[in-house]
Amino acid sequence: MRRTKVCSFDFDGTLTDCDTLIAFIVYAKGTVRFVAGLLLYSPLLVAMKLGLVPNYKVKQRVFAHFFKGMRLTDFNALCRSFAEHHRHILRPQAIQVVNRALANGAEVLIVSASIDNWVRCFVCYFGVNDEDRQHIKVLGTKVETDRNGLLTGRFTTKNCYGAEKVRRIEAHCGDRTTYELTAYGDSRGDKEMLAYADKGYFKPFRQKA
Repeated sequence: MRRTKVCSFDFDGTLTDCDTLIAFIVYAKGTVRFVAGLLLYSPLLVAMKLGLVPNYKVKQRVFAHFFKGMRLTDFNALCRSFAEHHRHILRPQAIQVVNRALANGAEVLIVSASIDNWVRCFVCYFGVNDEDRQHIKVLGTKVETDRNGLLTGRFTTKNCYGAEKVRRIEAHCGDRTTYELTAYGDSRGDKEMLAYADKGYFKPFRQKA
């Protein structure tokens, strides 16, 4: 039986040349407020680096600090604007590889610890038409809202990092024997995904064109 082709890509640092959580906060709140927030949470960030506090807890606290109470509609509009003004952060070689995968009939998964609201807004910069883009699925970290449509500052999913990336791929693709997986990543948060794949590429798009 011929197996389906699936290509999974990390987002931050793999498809992009920066960490989009940081870039998004700076875009939304400005450099001064970003630095002030960074200083406020510096003890927590140090504890995370030392392995004393889980990555997802720190990320959730920082996200809540900047965005808790914002209307989801306003947040989504901000995400669209961010992507429109930051399309330059996408690595040209990464775009080429994604487009080649789509042309070869593969399903493309963007598997990211970043918030899927803004990651989805970059999908329009891949492929050559809407039909292509229908074969791109974002598996990211999802935000929680209250009944009034306001961000609570919490996440409804686990942080899509490490082993969680593999779990998300499994949940989306089903029986592992039915598809051939090629994965692309750039950090320790991608190790499990790269090991799980039939073919794994680490920091593949950083060489000069």
